[in-house]
Order: sequence, then C-alpha cells, then structure tokens
Amino acid sequence: MSLDLNDLLREWPHEPGMIKVRKILGSDGKEKIQLRIDLGLIQMETVGRPDGLEPHDRESLLEYHQERAKRAEKKSEAYVITADEVGELQQEGIQYYHRYISFFQLSDYQGVIRDTQRNLDMFNFVGNHAQPEELAASVLQFTPYVLMMNTRARASIEIEREEYATAAKKIEDGMEKIRAFYEKIENPEAQANSPELSFLGEWLEEVRAKQPLTKLEKMQREMDQAIAAEAYERAAQLRDLINAAQRKKG
Repeated sequence: MSLDLNDLLREWPHEPGMIKVRKILGSDGKEKIQLRIDLGLIQMETVGRPDGLEPHDRESLLEYHQERAKRAEKKSEAYVITADEVGELQQEGIQYYHRYISFFQLSDYQGVIRDTQRNLDMFNFVGNHAQPEELAASVLQFTPYVLMMNTRARASIEIEREEYATAAKKIEDGMEKIRAFYEKIENPEAQANSPELSFLGEWLEEVRAKQPLTKLEKMQREMDQAIAAEAYERAAQLRDLINAAQRKKG
C-alpha cells in the first residue's frame, strides 16, 4: 500500500485564495471534514476535539482544566494556568478554528455556533485563570473575530429562513458584544478601526435593504413620492392614513 498522498491531492487541487472543504465518510463509518490547504489537507472529526484525541480522558484540554478549576473553587483555592498550559489551550483552539471555518464553507451554521462558542468559553477561561494579564491578552485579542463568526452563523440561519428583521437583530447583538469587549479592555482606538465591526456594519445595511417594508413604511414612501410629484391631495390622504395607523399602533 502506497503512503504517497499525491494521487489523492491531484484529484482535489488547491486553489490559492479559496477555502476548499468537503465531507467524507471515514473508514470507521463516521463523517469527517477535509480542508484542502496548499501543502496537503487537514482531516477533522465533526464532533468532539477535531483531531479525535481525548486528552486526560476528556473531550478537550479545556474541559480538563475546567473540571480542575471547579474542584479548586470548591476548596476555595485559586486555579492558575501556566504559560505552557495557555499555549496548549491556544493550539487546541486553532483546531476548532479550522473546523468552524470549514463548517461555515459548508453552510453548517449550527456547527459554527457550537465551535465558536467553545472558543469563546476558552478565551473566558484563560482570562479568568492566566497570570499575568499580558498572558491572557495574547489569547483574548482574537475575541472580536470569533464573535464576528458566531454572529455571521446566527444571522445566516435567519437569512436562510428569510427572517431579515431577526437576522438584523442578530447582527446588531453581535456588534454590541464586540463593542463591549473593546470597552472592557479600554481600547477605543481598536474599536474605531475594528475590521469585524466594519464588516458587520456593512452586512447589516445589506440585510436591512432586503427586509420587506411594513404597510406603514410603504405608505410613508408613497407619500414622499406624492409630494415629490406635487400630488398634494394624495399626499394629504396618505398623511391622514399614516397618522391614524400610528395612533392605532400607539
């Protein structure tokens, strides 16, 4: 049996600038995700830790440390993770990053939500247990990006349902979480230049543009058009209808 991967890779060539992902059925009968990269491919499990390992008989290193921290808390003891442990948690988080990016390409938005939330939980854990603060900051700096991907997945589910108002609300909520992060770390300059906020803001406008107008908004638009056309009698009729609808709504 040849160990050369070239035949497999030749059938699925890498294309610069493109994220190529596919699902396959593994020899164990379980579904796998494959991510094509320039030098080969990454294969991941769809559930559990992406590489399929179970460190310390736990699903992940994060789960292992969370359990230890809970035991320490019950004893009223501080639980501090070392620089090496932070590095290990960060490397594990990269595995989940590769998978949620793959899930997004496959439009598996629930998978994206699950894995991004998992990494957000890891960031929170590191922030609470890593010393000094600079060590935690090296991990927490990725929070805006992960929040953006979590928001994109949540809003994309609503867009698929054509629930544009709900999608817009999801985007607004995500942007507020990113702003709250920057306010917490007291970095207004980073917030002003945030590519995540910029992307979500532009996307929000696109989603709002797709949102169907309400009856009241349609009358308002028609009234504006009537005024522009100097059809003042029609504009007055529409104004009365709008006022009546607003009184009824109030």
